[in-house]
Amino acid sequence: MRSFVTRPRALAVLLAGGALAFSPLGGTATAQLPVDQTANPCLTPAEGPAARGGFGKDHREMSAAEQKSIEARTAELLKAKQARGLAPKAGKLAAANVPVYIHVMRSSSGAGDVTATQISQQIAELNQNFAGGESSQAANTGFTFTLAGTYRYNNDTWHRDGQSTTYRAQTRKGGKNALNVWLVNFSYLGIATFPWDYASNPSIDGIRVQYTSLPGGSATNFNLGKTATHEAGHWFGLYHTFQGGCTSTNDGVADTPAQGSSSSGCPTGRDSCSLSGLDPIHNYMDYSYDSCYNQYTPGQSTRISNMWTAYRA
Repeated sequence: MRSFVTRPRALAVLLAGGALAFSPLGGTATAQLPVDQTANPCLTPAEGPAARGGFGKDHREMSAAEQKSIEARTAELLKAKQARGLAPKAGKLAAANVPVYIHVMRSSSGAGDVTATQISQQIAELNQNFAGGESSQAANTGFTFTLAGTYRYNNDTWHRDGQSTTYRAQTRKGGKNALNVWLVNFSYLGIATFPWDYASNPSIDGIRVQYTSLPGGSATNFNLGKTATHEAGHWFGLYHTFQGGCTSTNDGVADTPAQGSSSSGCPTGRDSCSLSGLDPIHNYMDYSYDSCYNQYTPGQSTRISNMWTAYRA
């Protein structure tokens, strides 16, 4: 999840996934959440710069014990699939074309609409980012994205992300390999579900994204389409780079230096952790401005491959 308001930090929560907080344009920003999102408060171990422009933290608490449990379960699933010949061969990573279903949740008057061009540009942005096209240090994850359908709805409640469990269950398309993106006007930049939650909650699987964050949108500093990239990272199984704070466990990826807290803006040289390495402020899974983002690492690519094989292949 990504946050996006330039006001006092709101407490963001996420049900089975990650989220980012953002103050709705043209309205009064509040620290309240839709009624179906009031469990599992977000937790970042160390206080630091407010998330993405001043918004609250964006995903539910994930303790070290819970991370360990997920890793053990993932290893079991990978071993079973390898035994059945359903996993990539040694030295190879998974790759796939992901069908993307875009759900434009407009108000009854049509507010919150986006153009076909913006949607096309968002798909192109996902493809560029997951292909490592923005930096020589970025990994090509092997995953590509194809627009499978665009659906537009006029519903005031859905537009502001009310009854989100209901509307997702009624509108979601495709199987576990399909990325559903709901474009709404809420107090976050984005919210995502994790792949290991699909089996128990398949009808809500996907990401919710502030519609003004698409390319050409009005979300200042967050309108290059990289909120969807960040949330898709969660959907693939990545944590924030600051998950767990300044610990050796951190986000479970060896080549993303540990962070004591999230970044804000693009603070070159920031080092919030005593462990080796500067904060990975250019990583799509930190809380930097869109213009600062430019990479997933090889380690994150490997994790994406493993999570895809275990839970979505």
